[in-house]
Amino acid sequence: MISVNDFKNGLTIEVDGDLWRIVEFQHVKPGKGSAFVRSTLKNLRTGAVQEKTFRSTEKVEKAQIDSKNMQYLYADGDNYVFMDTDTYDQLTLPGDEIRDQLNYLKENMNVKIIMHGNETLGIELPKTVDLVVKETEPGIRGNTSSGGSKPATMETGLVVQVPFFINVDDVLTINTDDGTYISRANK
Repeated sequence: MISVNDFKNGLTIEVDGDLWRIVEFQHVKPGKGSAFVRSTLKNLRTGAVQEKTFRSTEKVEKAQIDSKNMQYLYADGDNYVFMDTDTYDQLTLPGDEIRDQLNYLKENMNVKIIMHGNETLGIELPKTVDLVVKETEPGIRGNTSSGGSKPATMETGLVVQVPFFINVDDVLTINTDDGTYISRANK
């Protein structure tokens, strides 16, 4: 059990039998009344996000979460196959469990599989991925990086807003947290 005063972003807790990851939290000390912690939690099983308020004296159960380094191998219909990089065991995950991460997955990419006991909760991607632009309007001479943006479709189907000077077949570094363009990748 941990005190709600020990909350940190990314910490996983167990509340009412469900597993929740703390997205953000705020300690509030009103002028009148007792202190409390306002938090935004994400359900690791359903993906639902919820706001929850805890009294500062409450304690919650810290969930035991493990992660395994695995390599994404290939898609088999609507299932996705991963291989443990240590034991070479394979794990198949249904597409609906990892729907949010599919736009960033490339074959042979290393990811972390998040587990609670024997239950697979999902995958954790690297902070950035390099993806190839497959479709975008052509760059026009004179457009600069500070000019504006246009949509670009990446090799995985992800659509990203990019500067006007980006062309088809450019390799871009994309933030996996919010799907935003960071820069051209070093080749």
